[in-house]
Amino acid sequence: MTASAARVRSPSAQSGSEPPSAVAGRRPLILIGTLAAAAVTASGLAVVTVLVVAGWMAAPHSGLGLRAVLRTAAVLWLVGQHVGFTLHGVGRIGFLPLGLVVLPGALLWRAGRWVVRAGGVRRLRHVGFAALALAVPYALVAWALAIASRSAQVSPSAAQALVCGFLLALVAGGLGGARALAPWAQLTALLPDRPRSVIIGITGALCVLVVAGGLLAAGSLAAHLGEYDSLTNSLAPGAVGSLLLLVTQVAYVPNAVVWAISFTLGPGFAFGTGTVVAPTGAALGQLPAFPLLAALPQGAHTAAPAWLAVAVLALPYVAGVVAGLLIVRAAPTPALEAAPLWGLACGAAAGLVLGVLAAFSGGPLGDGRLAAVGPSGWQVALVAALEIGIASAITAGIANWLRLGGWPRSPRPAAAAGIPGPRPSAESHTIYVDPWAGDATGEPGPQPQPRGPAALP
Repeated sequence: MTASAARVRSPSAQSGSEPPSAVAGRRPLILIGTLAAAAVTASGLAVVTVLVVAGWMAAPHSGLGLRAVLRTAAVLWLVGQHVGFTLHGVGRIGFLPLGLVVLPGALLWRAGRWVVRAGGVRRLRHVGFAALALAVPYALVAWALAIASRSAQVSPSAAQALVCGFLLALVAGGLGGARALAPWAQLTALLPDRPRSVIIGITGALCVLVVAGGLLAAGSLAAHLGEYDSLTNSLAPGAVGSLLLLVTQVAYVPNAVVWAISFTLGPGFAFGTGTVVAPTGAALGQLPAFPLLAALPQGAHTAAPAWLAVAVLALPYVAGVVAGLLIVRAAPTPALEAAPLWGLACGAAAGLVLGVLAAFSGGPLGDGRLAAVGPSGWQVALVAALEIGIASAITAGIANWLRLGGWPRSPRPAAAAGIPGPRPSAESHTIYVDPWAGDATGEPGPQPQPRGPAALP
């Protein structure tokens, strides 16, 4: 239990007991979690419904009634939790915007804080029960919403709604509940030094790659502003349509950053079967008329200039160097061989995170040519683990060796009687003991008693 959590507890709670009236008036944790899950779903659906209604009013279509609008809002709310759907006549749609996860994630974060406070949770180990009390009913609500929003045109995946809703609520609600008890500094201080240093290294490496990926994606889009304007004008979205188009493009910005990170790692990504965009070259077919895709090179292109390719491919190693320095700074180790091992562990964990992000950043756009969109999750995970891990291991080993002062030196002999050891001070006394003093001849020690009649009493 953290110090801030102890300060918010009453004296009776600190002693291990609570007033009977407080215990009797407290609601069950599962009831509080169910209320929070319903509130999050209702709030998110309200926000999404407003956007759908605005688009429906700006571009009305015959035969699309209010029931279809509500179903569309429910599908979009599920899409925000990365729930794919099947579109009639097109196929499976799994290329979903990662930016939409911010809305349900923020609402579940607040819901987790409310569940912890309203449920009277006072210990950090009990936050998991509060997160489960929120995640289980929230997943059931998402599953029911996926079934209720099915139509002849669109069919969301009920299994994905159940799994993704549970995981998102568990992670976001659990983090929000833990933050309700204490600040992040106190929560991270509860971790042992070694895992905390690895987490700090992973965070540093991911921050370097995210910044580099964002700059690379922004630079590519800036170099193709003419194509971007042409695609936007060809859609003729209007005032309201332009706003909705802008929101959609902003929602896909995290996907673009993850794709740029995959590009720096080397495997690159695909936008269609048999296509690739990598530092060694690019080969793309016809792309959809989406303005953000103007950042991609059209047709077949050779490799980038040598200096640019080297600079791009060096970014993961820079991230590994930063991770190794942070690991040693957070928790140096006296064993020289241990620091590189922790650097490798940091690279493996960072590769796993990047692989998961790469897998979620892409997906199919139907059953045709665009069935393969985005980077390969396992390739990104493997290459990132190797590149970041090797750079982090070497850097951590060198930095830890320098921090410990290099190779160990032989101790200087002490000045006292040529005996190695600490030099005695003026106020100390050194006592020398000879363990063989009693065995030497002529040395003082206990003498044997005479044997014979004179020795008898």
